[in-house]
Amino acid sequence: MISREEALELVKLHVKSKNLIKHCLAVEVVMKFLAEKFSEDVNLWAMSGLLHDLDYDYTKDNPENHGLKTIELLKDYDIPQSVKDAILAHCDKKNRVTNMEKAIYVADPTTGFIVAAALITPEKSLSSIDTDFLLRRFKEKLFAKGANRDQMKRCEDLGLSLEEFLTLSLDAMKSISHDLGL
Repeated sequence: MISREEALELVKLHVKSKNLIKHCLAVEVVMKFLAEKFSEDVNLWAMSGLLHDLDYDYTKDNPENHGLKTIELLKDYDIPQSVKDAILAHCDKKNRVTNMEKAIYVADPTTGFIVAAALITPEKSLSSIDTDFLLRRFKEKLFAKGANRDQMKRCEDLGLSLEEFLTLSLDAMKSISHDLGL
C-alpha cells in the first residue's frame, strides 16, 4: 500500500481547495479513531478517509462520476480493494457492507457539520464546542443544512449512538485542530 505521505501528496496534487484538503484530513482522522475503536486496520481506514474526495474538483459538476474518477486516478497506485470499496461506498457507488464502508459514509458529512459548529462560536475553535452543543445544533434543520442528518444517523449501523459518534468524531478532529485551523 502507498504510504500516507504519498497519499497526502496525491491529495495536494488533485485537490485545489485548502478547505477540501482539510476536509480530507478530518475524515482521515475520524476514520482512524473509528478503526481504533473497532480494532480494525488503522492505516486502511485512515487511507480511505484521506483519499475519499480525491476527484472532487474533477466531478463537482458531474456528481454521477464522483468516486469513480478517484478509482481511475488511483489505478497506478498500490491501493487495497477495501479502500477503493470504501471510497465508492461513501458516495453511493457501492452498497455499504463492511464497517469501513459504513464508517466513511457517516464520517463524511459529520466532519463538515462539526466544522460548521466550530465556526459559529466566537473563537471559531473546536475547543469551544462539545457533544451537547453538537446535539443541539443537530436538531436545528437550518444549521449546516448541507450535512445530511439521515446519513449521519447511520452511525447506528456501526452500533454507535449519535452521541457516541459525535463525541468520537469531535475528539478525533480536536487531535488535529492545528492542521484544520480550528
